[in-house]
Amino acid sequence: MLEIRHLAAGYGRVDVLRDVSITVADHAFVGLLGPNGAGKTTLLRSISGLARVSAGEIVFGGRAIHRRPAEAIVAQGIIHVPQGRMLFPDLTVGENLQLGAYLKTARLQYRKALDRVEMLFPILRERRSQSAGVLSGGEQQMLAIGRALMAQPRLLLLDEPSLGLAPLVVAEIFAVLSQINRDGTTILVAEQNARIVLQQAQHVFVLENGRIAHSGSSGQLANSDEIRRSYLGVA
Repeated sequence: MLEIRHLAAGYGRVDVLRDVSITVADHAFVGLLGPNGAGKTTLLRSISGLARVSAGEIVFGGRAIHRRPAEAIVAQGIIHVPQGRMLFPDLTVGENLQLGAYLKTARLQYRKALDRVEMLFPILRERRSQSAGVLSGGEQQMLAIGRALMAQPRLLLLDEPSLGLAPLVVAEIFAVLSQINRDGTTILVAEQNARIVLQQAQHVFVLENGRIAHSGSSGQLANSDEIRRSYLGVA
């Protein structure tokens, strides 16, 4: 579904990523691990058309997208849940969800999409008339994911969905992400929480200093002494 080949990308004249190549298969759940500053956010923003690509290519569904504008990439079915959620705090939960269905194809199936989101996150139905800004951190993350699902993505990108959340909430959100993946949506999630990613993802790439340092199945990496020492705190 998604192929990134020898990518260099960044901001201004500075490349954050150098010679990055990854493949995300159709219907896969793929994790992207790495410390702060490794380039995880830049990689997701490159896929979404929000960061400058200076070399290499990004191919989605057989089409090169690295020179296309962000709105054209969204129209192809790539939806990005950014770090920090980026909700509209003064709008209600229902209004935030409605804004997610701005593509014509999504508007035609608005009711079906809303029912699905509220089935996955029942709290959003209860909070539908409340302002997004008064929700808890976990509820806001659920709303951000729900808003993305309203666009009916083929590929869902998530940047640090566990950030600032309690472990039980993180487990709940990743359980829903696994359900979304089983329902047919391809997922690429960038995270520092290695433990939850290695539990839920099928394949994992590790970014360090703007390059892919490790890759393999979650089982392979979970059993790697280097990964266990560096990311799981196991001696």
